[in-house]
Amino acid sequence: MTQQPDEPSIEAWAKTPWRASSPDSPILPEDLLLLLFQPESGVIAGENTLFYVLAGAVLADLALHESVAIKTTRTGSVNVEAVREKAPSDEILLSAWEYVSDKPRGVQTVLPAIGPRLRQPLLERLIARGDIRRDNRKVLGFFNTTVLKDSQNGRRAGLLKEVRDVLVDGTEPTARIAALAALIWGSGALHQFDPQIPWTSSVINRAQELERGNWGAGAVGEAVARTMTAVMVNSVISTAAVVSPDQ
Repeated sequence: MTQQPDEPSIEAWAKTPWRASSPDSPILPEDLLLLLFQPESGVIAGENTLFYVLAGAVLADLALHESVAIKTTRTGSVNVEAVREKAPSDEILLSAWEYVSDKPRGVQTVLPAIGPRLRQPLLERLIARGDIRRDNRKVLGFFNTTVLKDSQNGRRAGLLKEVRDVLVDGTEPTARIAALAALIWGSGALHQFDPQIPWTSSVINRAQELERGNWGAGAVGEAVARTMTAVMVNSVISTAAVVSPDQ
């Protein structure tokens, strides 16, 4: 496999892994946006439905921390409601939590309500954290343009390795990595990770298992997060089919 110049190899990351060392650790939607960032082109994969995917990651993160609960209504729809004593400290997660704290809201209502404002603050966090760098470049020698590049600090490569281990090697995932893999699949962008994550029938089948919430025995205590993520992914998939039928 030919390595892209802006992306450290998975093998290199394994020798010098990145680890969060402070309470200010990345939230799930930050990790998702970092993974969807494509270092070789400098673009974010799946822009057409990105705000739905990021909103799904916010709700999945809240579910992982038991800050929200889900309820199925008599008509079969799924509502999200805040767990009163579990308000998150992160301001992005808190904003979403406050939106559902007034009253339970349907997933299809929450995603478009919280999603459109997520991309820019999450990107700024990744830049401030040093995971992505912003460079200025002249076009035709006259016009300045801004390009995004991988910072080569190893964090994206590390996340990608963990997702690859689950999808390709069948490693039992943590709840967080299972949610990330399922959301990438739901975004319709998983094929863009080939060849690092080969676009094969076995990978697709594994991704679909994660979509359905089949995360393995180790995630038995993550029932809410599994169900929430499954709902998110299916909502994103149905939206992607409408917005981007060619994906």
